[in-house]
Amino acid sequence: MPATAPLMPDTLQWLPATGLPGQLMVLLHGWGASADDMAPLAQALQAAFPQAALLAPQGFEPVETGLAGRQWFGLDGDTEANHPALVAAVLPRLATWLRAAQQASGVGPAATALVGFSQGAIAALELAQLHDGIAGRVLSFAGRYATLPTVALAHTTLHFFHGATDTVIPAAQSRLAMERLRALQGDATIDIASGVGHDLPPALVQCAVQRLQTHIPHRTWMAAMGAVPGLAGRQGAEDD
Repeated sequence: MPATAPLMPDTLQWLPATGLPGQLMVLLHGWGASADDMAPLAQALQAAFPQAALLAPQGFEPVETGLAGRQWFGLDGDTEANHPALVAAVLPRLATWLRAAQQASGVGPAATALVGFSQGAIAALELAQLHDGIAGRVLSFAGRYATLPTVALAHTTLHFFHGATDTVIPAAQSRLAMERLRALQGDATIDIASGVGHDLPPALVQCAVQRLQTHIPHRTWMAAMGAVPGLAGRQGAEDD
């Protein structure tokens, strides 16, 4: 990736040893953390996808408590009522950053994965909902929607990963999201790890790698069935 690429300052990068990137994975850290906290996840993903470019940007703002960590959106006065507006305020800047990273890496949206933890996952989910297809995959670790979706995404697959004993963002939030997406016929998966709290444990990271390697998006199935005369109709009949 060129040194002059228009990426956000202080972005940690793990690039292919040789050749151009075939995938782009953007790792968004949680509240009060930094890009460095995403390094173990980035290294695990790089081992599984050596031709991927992995970027871990720093949150756009310092946390409001005066601590050293960063945040994607402020939590000062955060309530269930104004939470969606707080998240929405950062989405234009995040979309601009992501598109610049795609242009700099030469990787398009379909081969881009947004991987977020906690507040980073919230931002990733809401960005994908606002801009369907800005990334082919969204991996939400210990995250939630600011507002449950009313429309299923047509061009993005969602993967939810959560610890069963998470007390910061309860796993019920991922289950609620899955229930809504099933009702909307959205393309999504969920993995809940027992005995795990608000964390990024190796077990869930391995689940994420497996999902990326094995899950065939619904849109891909539909495109394949549409290429075979009569197959799409038979599939629909079998699902009824």
